[in-house]
Amino acid sequence: MNLHFLDISIVLLYLLVTIFIGFWISKKASKGLNSYFLGDNEIKWYYLGLSNASGMFDISGTMWTVTILFVYGLKSAWIPWLWPVWNQVFIMIFLAIWLRRSNVMTGAQWITSRFGDATGGRLSHIIVTIFAVISVFGFIAYFFVGIGKFATIFFPWDLSFSVAGLTIASEEAYALVIMGITTLYVIKGGMYSVVLTEVLQFVIMTISCLVIGYIAFTSVSAEQVTNAVPPGWGDLFFGWELGLDWTGYLDSVNQKIESDGFELIGYLVMMMIFKGIFASLAGPVPSYDMQRVLSTRTPAEAAKMSGLTILVLFFPRYLMIAGFTVLSLVYLLPEFQAMGANVDFELVLPLAIERFVPIGFKGLLLAGLLAAFMGTFAAFINAAPAYIVNDLYKKYINPNASNRRYIRMSYLSSLVLVVIGVIAGFFAESINSLTLWITSALYGGYAAANVLKWIWWRFNGYGYFFGMLGGLLASTFIPGLYPDTAAIYIFPHILLASFAGCILGTFLTQPDDIEVLKKFYRDTRPWGFWKPVIEKIRVEDPDFKPNQSFAIDMLNVVIGIVWQMTLVVMPIYLIIKSMRDFSIALVIFVVTSILLKKLWYDKLDGQCYP
Repeated sequence: MNLHFLDISIVLLYLLVTIFIGFWISKKASKGLNSYFLGDNEIKWYYLGLSNASGMFDISGTMWTVTILFVYGLKSAWIPWLWPVWNQVFIMIFLAIWLRRSNVMTGAQWITSRFGDATGGRLSHIIVTIFAVISVFGFIAYFFVGIGKFATIFFPWDLSFSVAGLTIASEEAYALVIMGITTLYVIKGGMYSVVLTEVLQFVIMTISCLVIGYIAFTSVSAEQVTNAVPPGWGDLFFGWELGLDWTGYLDSVNQKIESDGFELIGYLVMMMIFKGIFASLAGPVPSYDMQRVLSTRTPAEAAKMSGLTILVLFFPRYLMIAGFTVLSLVYLLPEFQAMGANVDFELVLPLAIERFVPIGFKGLLLAGLLAAFMGTFAAFINAAPAYIVNDLYKKYINPNASNRRYIRMSYLSSLVLVVIGVIAGFFAESINSLTLWITSALYGGYAAANVLKWIWWRFNGYGYFFGMLGGLLASTFIPGLYPDTAAIYIFPHILLASFAGCILGTFLTQPDDIEVLKKFYRDTRPWGFWKPVIEKIRVEDPDFKPNQSFAIDMLNVVIGIVWQMTLVVMPIYLIIKSMRDFSIALVIFVVTSILLKKLWYDKLDGQCYP
């Protein structure tokens, strides 16, 4: 594809601006680790919310979401429950408050506040740091595959080369260049540059989403969409089976559905709910999302930041996703039919941009999508070194080093993480395979130990260590035993292995120090099975009030999931011009917004005690 000079200029200008921001703000970021990784806890919550939304607006995920909407229609709105996307609702309602009360820098440091600094606590601290680093490797590989595929369609230069007998394809070279630029500005500017550039990126992406939504809305009629897709494509709800037959429309889609393993969608959604409850209660994994929570000024602002992320992310993002999908269905279907069985569905998004976006706006959109990629990638590259430097190097190797040395170690850690993640990316099969492994296998190994850490006083550091170790080993080896099975279906096996490690590690060792448990509960106040600890605290403080908000929190979670789902389906209904369904979703959005305002937002300050 040959981009117009104007489009190329817009993209290059954006890249130069982001590098400038990183260097410009580097002095402020290099004052110390708290400045570098948390922005000194002085960044406004709404900036962090926009930054967090930008970080979730990644290009690989957008390509994947366009693909599943193209293939599965409205039922694709359920498939992101694989992550699950509604873990953000759990964070918004109560987990952000619990996390922020800890006043720590990383998720691994938080573990020390829960299990103490004895042997069990140190083991749990090390294992969660290892998990954080492994998950970053997986995500870097995921980003590497997505940005390479995306860039080769748009940029006209062939960047392929050979070095030491190894041939680097053009898409791999593009990925290396773009990831290198992102790494540069993140290393220099830390959290300050990440947030500042991500707010800029969010503005660019929102404008791009509105433009694409407008183009699709004005270019395609409801009848054209109906004629392009099989019966049932526009239905949100489902039975046990998917019930979509693309024969005569685009036969290769049937093969895609079979290879994904999503034909039994009723069973799939049940598995996603089962997995999602555990994954959501576990809290955010130790990455950029948790880093945003810990960067806020107060627990109340942490909750507001998480809520704003949901509110501003889903509608504009799905407006663009629906726009590109509908344009592709109506105008590119003959081209896909000509490809026969060799259709690469992950190219739906790039091809739609190439064909339907006008000059000027194309450059803006490409800059926006690069911004989305760079924002997500930058967030991971800022978060992960905190675990290496703060939780390994500072804690165990060199606790008395200067701030300058810690910052330099952060630079080195970022580079090493990127290099290893990129190497993993060379061996990745596709965006879809990486998505399923990360969401269902790797996160499956995280869930059990991290649910129990909140709700059960007897669960100790050894239990956490062996539970996480069992989960990591299971998520590494069990998928290989079922090569033809989608990762979501083997989640229970991974969860069981992790729970076994948790229970054995806990009951074969002594409970944690009661003073550590008392301090943790006073600071964090989760609900759950904490009665022995609460009784000990009340001996010293008879007026102490434990958390009794379980029922209202769960009610707000259910309301929040419905609220979030309306933000997904409303833009899709709007683009396909299903106005009756759009109106119903809009009414539900308004009602759930009012309920959340009364039952959650208005009570935040009272719940967010120090």
